[in-house]
Amino acid sequence: MKPSRNLIVVDNLNDWSPDWTGYHVVSAEAFFITDAYTTSGYKIINLCRHGHTLSTGYFISLLAEARGHRVMASARTLHNLSSKRIYAEELDHLNALIRRSLARITQEDFTLSVYFGQNLAERHTRLSQQLFSLFPCPLFRVEFTFLRGKGWDIRSLKPLGLSEVPDNHLEKVKESIDTFLSKRWSAGRNRSNAGYDLAILHDPKETHPPSDEKALRQFVRAGRALGMNVDLVTRTEYPRLLEFDGLFIRETTSMTSHTYRFAVKAQREGMAVIDDPDSIRRCCNKVYLHELLRKNRIRTPGTAILYRGNVDQLAVRLGFPLVVKIPDSAFSLGVFKVDSLKELHKIVQRLLKTSDLLLAQEFLPTPFDWRVGILAGEPLFVCRYYMTNQHWQIYNHGAEGRFEEGDFDALPVKDAPACVVRTAVAAAGLIGRGLYGVDLKQRDGNIYVIEVNDNPNIDSGVEDSFLKGELYTRIMREFLKRIETMKHPSRPER
Repeated sequence: MKPSRNLIVVDNLNDWSPDWTGYHVVSAEAFFITDAYTTSGYKIINLCRHGHTLSTGYFISLLAEARGHRVMASARTLHNLSSKRIYAEELDHLNALIRRSLARITQEDFTLSVYFGQNLAERHTRLSQQLFSLFPCPLFRVEFTFLRGKGWDIRSLKPLGLSEVPDNHLEKVKESIDTFLSKRWSAGRNRSNAGYDLAILHDPKETHPPSDEKALRQFVRAGRALGMNVDLVTRTEYPRLLEFDGLFIRETTSMTSHTYRFAVKAQREGMAVIDDPDSIRRCCNKVYLHELLRKNRIRTPGTAILYRGNVDQLAVRLGFPLVVKIPDSAFSLGVFKVDSLKELHKIVQRLLKTSDLLLAQEFLPTPFDWRVGILAGEPLFVCRYYMTNQHWQIYNHGAEGRFEEGDFDALPVKDAPACVVRTAVAAAGLIGRGLYGVDLKQRDGNIYVIEVNDNPNIDSGVEDSFLKGELYTRIMREFLKRIETMKHPSRPER
């Protein structure tokens, strides 16, 4: 029978309980010298000791990476856990969670044992999962100390070998390994083709997702046809991120949401990622985007930064009606048409409670907006989105989350006006080399860029209505090219 591709490495086989059957377990020595473990394709769970920089545990991870295996914990993670100066920077945003989790602790010192993101006490589950997502190490111990006037402080984080786990914790370790292997690491995936792994981040409950369920299935199908293993993941699977070679975000991005955290971690770990953190930062703030387009002399509707002190002057300059936008608006939410000075003051007073700056823009009525999809600097698709009936926007949002959406049509890139496509490519090029949707208006012979979206809609029967399955294949092929370039930088492109 073919051995499992999940390989658990321990310092000594005596550390492993003989009652724990059904696993592929080897000693550190066997891993070092056995030829079978030099071929790539294994997923290594490193349960060896790591007490210093050149420990057995560190060398297991280092060799595993050199051999092309996936390994937890990575050599980088073990190195980072050896330096408080490094790991302390990752922990600042957990202060509130630490306070809540340790609120019932009365002593001044407390030890938290984290086993694959789990702890013996259920009340520490969330903290354990967050720590595990930051430091994907199978077994580690966190030493807390209470400082008067400051609260709880992490004194140390220490990776554990299996032999260092207390006997009364071993059943929890066994349970944690079972859970991790069944739901996170293996995920029912067949690795026989040794293809690359791509994660598609989505939110099944999102009201306006960038891709509908059918389109997501098309992405999965296209990626697998190219030899990649493609998984749909959600925000709860952050600890799985290091299993993958690439990340495709198909969830509305925001600087303040988990999508940005996913993008940052993916980029930091050397993964191919769309949307990348720079694209999210640049596109999610319309004030920045306006300045970028203006500086590079790309035509936009008359636009000005709006703040508390310039409301009246701006009204005179732009005239009415005008459009007011919050900097991070999306899907026509946070975008308002204003017809009078009184109405402008009223809406500005409300919106400035959440943002110190707003954007005011000349109102340019058109029956439709152009959307040009750009991938790696090349036009990918062109759509026309029509305004909803008796409304000035593509989306008409009603009460209780209800909305109407205007009609659309897609056309070949070569059949779209060349000036529209050319302007869209120029605007997207200012952001980066990712996947963008550039919205434009065409009026009186001029082309105006409205915005550049880092997370453009690709829905079944809409953006793909001309290219069909080829649209998904092109995007997946770009991922494959990027992953191969990162894995083999000296290899010539296909």
